[in-house]
Amino acid sequence: MKKATSIMTLKPAEAQNLAGLSGIRHGFFTRRGGVSTGLYDSLNCGLGSDDDTALVLENRRRIGVSLGGDVERSGGGVVTLYQEHGTTALTISSPPSRDALPRADAIVSTTPGLVVGVLTADCAPVLMADAEAGVVAAAHAGWRGALYDVVGSAVREMERQGAKRERITAAVGPCIAQAAYEVGPEFEATFLERDPLYAAFFSRKTPRDRPHFDLPGFVIKRLEEAGVGGIEDLALCTCENESLFFSYRRKTHLGEVDYGRQISAIVVA
Repeated sequence: MKKATSIMTLKPAEAQNLAGLSGIRHGFFTRRGGVSTGLYDSLNCGLGSDDDTALVLENRRRIGVSLGGDVERSGGGVVTLYQEHGTTALTISSPPSRDALPRADAIVSTTPGLVVGVLTADCAPVLMADAEAGVVAAAHAGWRGALYDVVGSAVREMERQGAKRERITAAVGPCIAQAAYEVGPEFEATFLERDPLYAAFFSRKTPRDRPHFDLPGFVIKRLEEAGVGGIEDLALCTCENESLFFSYRRKTHLGEVDYGRQISAIVVA
């Protein structure tokens, strides 16, 4: 294992509405506090990156420990799935094999000590909990997942495990903000074909400029449509805050060869 240049205490961003729930722990983790180096400095949790696998696994173990999870039960730290920008939501009671991860973009748990999470690098992470029922979820909402309603899928799966949507508390974590999310006209057209009212989530400084998409605003709309009881937006931009977050768009602009992924995780204590 490569030696890290520095190790810092994990200090994830937290949503006040989730932090106030009894028996639930969560964190929207930044890129700080891990053992990875170089482009992946330092809390890279993406096993799909070209980072040293041993370092990524150590980073994930640290996150599980920091949330008070059962590290063995959580497969070494945090249970994540093979994300594919879809809408499938799965309930997990034990960690799947890393060589055969189920394909899904929302993960639900009722198992105490099992830390579950999603990986992002501009997409919106959504953490949800019904503390009374002891049901938690993490959803990965990129533009496709948001458009085709991965949030609604996650809420329905939580209900199947005993949650009630009016009791669900939800938070949208760090993701790319509208000011940094320039898109093409074909992107905008995809949304407007589904609903012309989605025009409210696109803005231009002048009519001749390319549109900018409000991803967190759209995800909040999906949460409102799902009828969850409380919603919070951390309003932290991954693209603009290089010291705190990995960003696919920033990596592309800078011409870097790869990028790390941060993790957002939640657990029934």
